Amino acid sequence: MPPASTGAPATVGASTAPSPVAPSPVQLAPGAPGYRRMSYALFAAGVATFALLYSTQALLPLISGDLGVSASAASWTVSAATGALALCVLPLSALSERYGRSRMMTVSLAVAVAVGLLVPFAPNVGALVVLRAVQGAALAGLPASAMAYLAEEVRPKALIAAIGLFVAGNSIGGMSGRILTGWVAQAWGWRAALLAVGVLAAVCAVAFRLLLPKSRNFTAVSLNPRALAATARGHLANPLLVRLYAIGALFMTVFGAVYTVIGYRLTAAPFHLPQGVVGSIFLVYLVGTVSSAAAGKLVARLGRRGALYLAVSTTAAGLMLSLLDALAAILAGLVLITAGFFAGHAVASSSVSRTAEQGRAQASALYQSAYYLGSSAGGTLGAIAFHAGGWPATVLLGLLAVLGVVSVTLYGSHAARVQRRLATPHVTC
Repeated sequence: MPPASTGAPATVGASTAPSPVAPSPVQLAPGAPGYRRMSYALFAAGVATFALLYSTQALLPLISGDLGVSASAASWTVSAATGALALCVLPLSALSERYGRSRMMTVSLAVAVAVGLLVPFAPNVGALVVLRAVQGAALAGLPASAMAYLAEEVRPKALIAAIGLFVAGNSIGGMSGRILTGWVAQAWGWRAALLAVGVLAAVCAVAFRLLLPKSRNFTAVSLNPRALAATARGHLANPLLVRLYAIGALFMTVFGAVYTVIGYRLTAAPFHLPQGVVGSIFLVYLVGTVSSAAAGKLVARLGRRGALYLAVSTTAAGLMLSLLDALAAILAGLVLITAGFFAGHAVASSSVSRTAEQGRAQASALYQSAYYLGSSAGGTLGAIAFHAGGWPATVLLGLLAVLGVVSVTLYGSHAARVQRRLATPHVTC
């Protein structure tokens, strides 16, 4: 998409990046023309992103058995994708500042889908990990660009709800991808399952491109690596943004650990569930769809810190409940973990978009980097913990991450009290 501006582009940097767009008649709001199309488009993008990014997660026991590798080795098919995304999201977000959010999201989805159609033909685990890393790198252009697009095109009062819908698309993608792979794998094997996910993502990518409204508030800026580094340093010097990045990483550590390992637990004794049933367990992602879409109401009622405390309490309760060797208890635990995670993520990610006063795409990119590094760490450490001490060890890892979220949020509360005593206006989470 051609840049919206007609003059010479500005330079990406701490002092010259686009400032937040003030509320204006051209910004989208519920009921306005284009808002529904925008919501459906980014929902489709969210579905494709999570379906592709975590396409191997529900299939790890089958991949381990077919390729003769351990759980920790198979887990790299997930961690390589999320780790590559984390490393590439900042530079690709900078490209979106020059070439446009819509164009970056479109190219990212197209490349990721193309690689996704090659993944099923990987001859060994090494090739599979490499292809998954390339796929994750391609997807890196989408999350931060989507957040920046929403922050530019949607009125501030509707921003949390709009981001919640994008995150809800993530949850639907994670759920549908795992259910699809579970049943297809049970009938035709894990390679056919990955091919089915690639086809699903291709349909979502086409729908995204056809539905997304043209950007009306984007202003192109020139690429300047030195200025980009200065912008990133400025964000990392903001204590509130750093706390939000840490919260996103810790929440995702819990989620990555739980959902990387759960398939191994449910296919082993005493449950011995078939692959299709294990895939259907991910219907609990529907809870995440509801909790992320409701994040705006939670913040309005409880405040950001109150919403985060509710999210971590729900997640911790789910972890403890999942320790019981009863399928109903495990399912209830997954419901609580999923609800807490998606609510916390929606609150933290929307707070980043509202807090950044400049270089909004870079601020969102740094959040996404921390978020997906947390996913990589959670997946790998969760598999290692499961191998060493079974499900209780994985739960312990999750509880430590939850404790980290509580500690960061409590520190934010303390910082807020100090700020009030000093009578210094400050936005806190």
